[in-house]
Amino acid sequence: RPGLRMAPLWPCVLVAATGILAADPPPLGDPTLLHLTKHLLQQYHKEVRPVHNWVEPTTVYLDLIVHAVLDVDVQNQKLKTSVWYREVWYDEFLAWNSSLFDEIREISLPLSAIWAPDIIINEFVETERSPDLSYVYVNSSGTIKNSKPIQVVSACSLQTYAFPFDIQNCSLTFSSILHTVEDVDLRFLRNREDIKRDKKAFLNDNEWELLSVTPVYNILQNSAGDFAQIQFNMVIRRRPLAYVVSLLIPSIFLMLIDLGSFYLPANCRARIVFKTSVLVGYTVFRVNMANEVPRSTGSTSLIGVFFTVCMAFLVLSLSKSILLIRFLHNEQCSGWEQPLLCLQKDSDADGPGVDPGTWCAGITESSVYQEHQAQPETLKEVWFQLRSINTHLQTQDQVEQQGVQWLALLYRFDQLLFRSYLLVLGLYAVTLCSLWVLWSGS
Repeated sequence: RPGLRMAPLWPCVLVAATGILAADPPPLGDPTLLHLTKHLLQQYHKEVRPVHNWVEPTTVYLDLIVHAVLDVDVQNQKLKTSVWYREVWYDEFLAWNSSLFDEIREISLPLSAIWAPDIIINEFVETERSPDLSYVYVNSSGTIKNSKPIQVVSACSLQTYAFPFDIQNCSLTFSSILHTVEDVDLRFLRNREDIKRDKKAFLNDNEWELLSVTPVYNILQNSAGDFAQIQFNMVIRRRPLAYVVSLLIPSIFLMLIDLGSFYLPANCRARIVFKTSVLVGYTVFRVNMANEVPRSTGSTSLIGVFFTVCMAFLVLSLSKSILLIRFLHNEQCSGWEQPLLCLQKDSDADGPGVDPGTWCAGITESSVYQEHQAQPETLKEVWFQLRSINTHLQTQDQVEQQGVQWLALLYRFDQLLFRSYLLVLGLYAVTLCSLWVLWSGS
């Protein structure tokens, strides 16, 4: 009877054991993935280009997305950009039938374990900086996808003539180091128009704005063979508003103040003080803004030429005013000294012991003495005095006439400087407006 009581419990035990086994199935995914990886890499040789027929080239598809312009070094002619780089190629030795491996259609493999094209950027001037992404995606058809972000420091011919309305055109050229076009050929991953107009990923909150990225395919021919190249021409332009507010407008105000000094009299000493103050202020402004204007040994910015010309005009006008004041002062002193010398000569003719300082004091004594002299001597003395007075008046007239002539000459020179100043400012304003229009229409 105890055996009969235990018999109904056996079906329950069997059902419970079956449920436990069904709740914890054996892991099938990991062994299958591991088996697929071993199947692909067990007899794989990464030193050999992955084609069955060595005559057929391996086509590498490239794509480039510009993310940001990090730095523009005009002095060293270098451009630092952040880009997203993608390359896709077909590996005939890494294809499999997904139905034999639990429908696995894509896996990741280490890049160091497979063959990869030796594609570099020809304009590299520093070591590339990118995250260490050591894996690539491989699908069942043998297509390999390698994507990574790169900080590229490349050489570029930067022109600063139109600063701050400058537009720069820099290129990134991708090509193979050793493989000719018969072995490795390059193609575009996307349509050229899509690459040119794609600016969605670009950061527009910095100083530079991306206009376009134009892709160009060409073949470089040299003594080693023909090499396929893909060149991405990046066209960027500077946002000039910050430089217009902090650089152009203050410099124009200083030049207008300097123009106002031309309305002061040419022989006025206050004009020298005013122009000296403007020159000091302009020099301080140039020193403070020296780091704002890009410097290049190959080209000079238009705004730098304008600053130099304006400072030359300012120094020339100040030097002219100083020389004029000095010359008028010398003429005035010489005009007062000449009559004294004439009086000294006349008094020496009458008596060798009388000097010009005591001649006026002895007039009273001479008049008393002359009453006892003859009439011809009195007339002779009067004639000498009249001749001295005439000489003095003629000398003063000559000094005044020379001063008037110099003033007239300096006024004409002032007018010439003023008109030249206006001409330079007008040409500079027209040039800036033209550059702004070209910048807006680009």
